[in-house]
Amino acid sequence: MELQGERTIPASPARTWAALNDPEILKGCITGCESLERVGDDKLLALLAVKVGPVSARFKGHLQITDVVAPTSYTIQFDGQGGAAGFGKGSAQVALSDAAGGQTLLKYSAKAQVGGKLAQIGSRLVDAAASKIAEDFFQAFETRLREEAGIAAPAAEPAAAGGSDLRWLWWAGAVVVAAAIYFLMRR
Repeated sequence: MELQGERTIPASPARTWAALNDPEILKGCITGCESLERVGDDKLLALLAVKVGPVSARFKGHLQITDVVAPTSYTIQFDGQGGAAGFGKGSAQVALSDAAGGQTLLKYSAKAQVGGKLAQIGSRLVDAAASKIAEDFFQAFETRLREEAGIAAPAAEPAAAGGSDLRWLWWAGAVVVAAAIYFLMRR
C-alpha cells in the first residue's frame, strides 16, 4: 500500500520541526497513543490501542529515523506488531518547506505492508480507519500549534468538500508517525 499527501501547518518550518520532534506533543495528537518513548537518538517505541471494525488491538511499534536533513526532511522506518490482530511494516519520507504566511508545507510519502486479521477484514474498512486516524492526528497537531501561536482556528469546511484529502528532528516524524499509524491501520 502507498500513501502520499501534503498539509499546510500553521507554524514556521522551525517550529513545525521542533513540534514533530517533541514526544509529548506527538503523544497528545495521536489518537489511542498510550506511550511514545525515545529508546535511542534515532529510535522510539510506541504503544497504540486501535479498533478497526471487529478487530481491536494494542500495537507495539518500533520506529527508526534515517536520512535526516534537519530541519527539512527525514525517512522513518517502522515495524508494528498487534499480536493476533496482525502486523505492519514500511517506511515514509517527510519533507518540510516554507509556505505562504510563515506557514509550513509538509509533504509525505509512505509505503507499507500489513498482515494478519487486519489484512483479512477488508481494505475499505481498514483504509477508512487509517484515514480517520491520520486526519485526526493532523487536526490535533495543527490545533496545538495554532493555540501555541494564539491563532484563531479557521472556519470549519463543509464535510462534503473532500474530507481528508509521527533529540532532534526524528520527531519531525510526527508526520511520519501519523503515516506509520495510517499504514499500521491499513494492514
